[in-house]
This record gives sequence, C-alpha cells and structure tokens, in this order.
Amino acid sequence: MRSLVKLAAPAAAAALLLAACGTTGGDDTSSGAASSGGSSSCPDGISIGFFGALTGPNANLGVNEQNGVKLAIDQHNAESGACQVKLTPYDSQGDQNQAQGLAQQVVGDEKVVGIVGPAFSGESKVADPIFNEAGIVGISPSATNPALADNGWKTFFRVLGNDASQGPAAAKYITDTLGKQKVYVIDDATEYGKGLSDIVRKNLGAKKVKDNTVQTGQTDFSAVVADVQASGADSVFFGGYYPEGGLLLKQLREAGLSADKLAFVTDDGAKDEGLVTAAGAENAEGALMTCPCLPPDKAGGTFVADYTKAYGTAPATYSAEAFDAATILLNGIAEGKVSREDLLSYVKSYDKPGVTKQLKFDDKGEPSEVSVWAYKVQGGQIVADQEINAS
Repeated sequence: MRSLVKLAAPAAAAALLLAACGTTGGDDTSSGAASSGGSSSCPDGISIGFFGALTGPNANLGVNEQNGVKLAIDQHNAESGACQVKLTPYDSQGDQNQAQGLAQQVVGDEKVVGIVGPAFSGESKVADPIFNEAGIVGISPSATNPALADNGWKTFFRVLGNDASQGPAAAKYITDTLGKQKVYVIDDATEYGKGLSDIVRKNLGAKKVKDNTVQTGQTDFSAVVADVQASGADSVFFGGYYPEGGLLLKQLREAGLSADKLAFVTDDGAKDEGLVTAAGAENAEGALMTCPCLPPDKAGGTFVADYTKAYGTAPATYSAEAFDAATILLNGIAEGKVSREDLLSYVKSYDKPGVTKQLKFDDKGEPSEVSVWAYKVQGGQIVADQEINAS
C-alpha cells in the first residue's frame, strides 16, 4: 500500500481554495427551520451536526471526534468571506436506544445539511435508516461494522475501513506477528464488539481456544478471568470499548496473568487513554490494539500542529478522520451545495486528498483507501506499533 502520509494534503487548504472566509463560528444547539435572511448560496444558520457520545462512559471517543469537526469548521469560518457554518452536537452517550430520537431531531432541524457520524455502529444501525429516508448525508469517522454498508442506504458514508479489514488484520497480527497459538476471544455483545470479534474468531480458526461474552457496564470479570486461566490461552482478544476493556485487563493482570504470560489485544473502541486509566498504567503496559485509523501524528498538512494549538493536547483516536469527514461537507458548502440534496450528490462524487488519505467513496459509501494499524501501550501512552498487511 502507498504511504497515506505522502498522499495526504491539508484538507483545510482545499476548502480555502474553494471559498473566501470570515469570523469564527461556535457551537449551536438550537433547532428549527433555516432563516430566510441568508443568500441562496449561504443560508443563515447553516449547520453541520456531530452525532456521537459526548457524555457517558465512552465520551472520550466522541469528544476526540467533535474536536476534529470543530477545528475544520473554525478554519473554514476564519477565511474571509466564507459561508459561516455552525456546529450542532447530538450527544448519543454511545447508547443506541437514544439514536432514534436524536436522528429525528436532526431531520427536523432544516438548518442541518449534513452529519459527521454517527460515531458508533449500534447507533448507526438505528439512525442511518432515518437519515436515508430524509436524504441527509452522514459521514462516519468511526462506525466500522461491515453490515452498515449493505443496507442500500444512499446517504451512508465512512472515511475509514470496516471490520472486514480490521478483523483479519487483528487475527494475523496475533498469530503471525506475536506468534500466539491459543487465543481466547471475548466480546461485549454490542453491534460493534460482537461483530468484530466474530470476524476475528473466523480468521483465527483452530487457534481460537475459547469464547466468552461480557456486558457493557460490567465491572466484575472474575469468572471470565478464571476461565481464561483454565483455558491455557497465551493471548486474549477483546472486542468492545475501553471502560470494560480496561477493567478486564486490570483483573487479568492482578490474577497473575502478566504480559509475558498472556498478550492482551483489543480494538479501536478501546484505543483510548481511558483504557490505561481503567487498568492502571502498570497493568496496561504492553497492551495492544488494532484500528483501521491512521496514527494521529501521521496526519498530513498542519493538522497535528493546528489541533494541538486549538485544544492544548495532541489529536487522539479518530480526531483526524472526523476532521476529514467535516472537511468534505464544508468543501461542498463552499461550492454552494447548501441543500441536503445537493450536498449528498456532492459527497457521492467527492475525490480529493484529506489529512488521512485520498477521500473517495464507492457506491456503498466505503472509502477507496483502507489501512489497519497496530498500537501498543508504552510508558502509559498509546503509540503506533506497525501497519498490518492482512493480505
């Protein structure tokens, strides 16, 4: 695969060439029809929504993404003469039970012409049919369940590879790179965690020694830990999110299953500092994870410096992907695609460099370029290990 960094160019720069600019916009949580005071090429109050967890146990992932969206919007708005775009957040708390109501709010707010999100696969399964019926485009920076692209939705797009690429890559990394032969697979029963774990199971074949399932919100994993010990596994793959993943890792290590006895491998949903916090830095050391996302520090252009300046911290998981997703929508608005119908058509034919990759979609909304990376916890920080070639 060609280097994504060499292909990437500042996505913001593309927007600058397409439109002149103005003052910086801020968050907008209001709803209602777009006012009639704006020009036809720039309606007053035009907005991009962000749909994902901003509070709740998985909020870190959503905040990372919304920061990327807001950075793209702020840079767009700062250009002289730019159509001023607002950000409307929809906090799902990562709970798919809230997704239907939130999606209906999106549809009912005529100012919102496009969505970055939904962030999670479970909420995407609920919200995307509603967006499809209303004709409002959604570009997810992180929902990876492969089945999302198989529903015939015309408004569904994502800027990263799905779990049909991550699952085989994770299995290959565990067996070929780590050399593990007895893998215990655990999922959290969510649309995302179980879906990915099932793909890993299939690709491990006879090297999978046992399965188990936990629940979101679970804190006591003693029965699972005992079963892992009894199985003789040399590695664990956990499909799920960082709150449960971190506690599971902590309890495995406290039971005497040290990193040299049992490799702990997890996924992009657990690729967050929250995993280190929940497990404790010492227990988390050496933990591994896979993600169909570019290492944030490898993003192209000035993204890393701009993000760090804006938020006082380096970009984290999916910040760059969310920036790319927002930039696609902003470039469309800059070209006068300010209705939901026109912006959807614009996204379908999009083909420009972003900060993570060349941004182009097939007829199912999947990206034209895919990569999967392995990461590890080192010195309490999550750092890139290597790109995985799953072919």
